[in-house]
Amino acid sequence: MTHYAMVIDLNTCVGCNACMAACAMENQTPVWKNKWRTYVPEKEIGTNEMVRRRFFPHLCNHCDNPPCLTVCPTGATSKRADGIVMINPDYCMGCRACAMACPYDARYEVTYSDIREGKEFYGELQRTSSGMDKCSFCAHRVDKGMKPACVETCVGSARLFGDLDNPSDPVAQIVMSGAAQPLMAHFGTRPNVYYIEDMKRKG
Repeated sequence: MTHYAMVIDLNTCVGCNACMAACAMENQTPVWKNKWRTYVPEKEIGTNEMVRRRFFPHLCNHCDNPPCLTVCPTGATSKRADGIVMINPDYCMGCRACAMACPYDARYEVTYSDIREGKEFYGELQRTSSGMDKCSFCAHRVDKGMKPACVETCVGSARLFGDLDNPSDPVAQIVMSGAAQPLMAHFGTRPNVYYIEDMKRKG
């Protein structure tokens, strides 16, 4: 069985934000209010002459034990057999229970005002109803054998997408080796986005 996951190498992310732009165009996110399915915050680490910028790509973790799913009162949030956590906009009433339950701040609201502005910004709009939104691993692309838009456009090849249940998949091999670890796994959510630690930070 397929079990999708993403590995992000913090050593090769250059903070170019190509992933954010590609995701926004692919999924028509409300960038005018600084809401993204994936974003790349940065911060300075170190002291004195050793100070440098560090980039930390962030997105929905498509958890094996997603708290957003259990609190959804309408069944709008679901988990596919391949591990991708989805939102059905036809069922979502925008109550924000899922956003409050998510420990990774990976969900945001799309309002009717956003839809009106989206028509001007993107032209023909995919979405016609308000509700919650988040990363879907570009499931519509994955189902066609393509990579998520953020992975496809990453100039530093910092993002890898693959199948944890396929021993020959590079993503599965990296995770099995222990070279990549999930973010804040202590929440018990069992995330499926893994990070290769910034070696310069360790040094």
